[in-house]
Amino acid sequence: MTKARILITSGPTRQYLDPVRYLTNASSGRMGASLAEAALAQGHDVVVVSGPVSVRYPDGAEVINVITTDDMLRVAGELFPKCDGAIGAAAPCDYKPHQVSDEKLSKTGRPIQLDLIETPDVIAQLGQSKRSDQWVVGFALETDDRNFRATVKLQKKCCDLMVSNGPEAIDAMDNHVELLDIQGKIIETIAGDKPHVATRLIHHIHDRLIQRKATSL
Repeated sequence: MTKARILITSGPTRQYLDPVRYLTNASSGRMGASLAEAALAQGHDVVVVSGPVSVRYPDGAEVINVITTDDMLRVAGELFPKCDGAIGAAAPCDYKPHQVSDEKLSKTGRPIQLDLIETPDVIAQLGQSKRSDQWVVGFALETDDRNFRATVKLQKKCCDLMVSNGPEAIDAMDNHVELLDIQGKIIETIAGDKPHVATRLIHHIHDRLIQRKATSL
């Protein structure tokens, strides 16, 4: 069997407002952990770049912990050239404060205004930097027009496959996803607990990307 080294981003990131408060989301890292487990079970090598989570990653995976979206981009960017492909299962914070206070923001009894700017898109930058022998699989979490928006993201981020799911996946034990090919066509609709979903996704990634890239070299 063809063996690959797979980079998986997982969990949320944090963007601090002051020394104690931050923006984040409820991503648990369960999908990333399940993907790591499924990839290891297929005989692949796995390195996980994870934001702050309480979930435990499989012992066979190399795990690098990060905090911010910029940290995740930096570490993933350093690791990706030595990997065969990447799976973007993380939910990085999309915005960060324009300015971060050095001191804890105190209550004043008045509204507070936050100026937010976009953070870099980790998977888009990996997709745009990939070599011809590398592949990237993205995740698109959308609340409406899921297939259309996922297809747009697939093309914009230079992904080879895109996993479309909804907000109900966040911090849940189960998931319901659609796996889209590079044209945006649905390869398979997968529902069940996250280990089952991950196993099916790794099956398709192995057959459609890892195996094909290996045979084309």
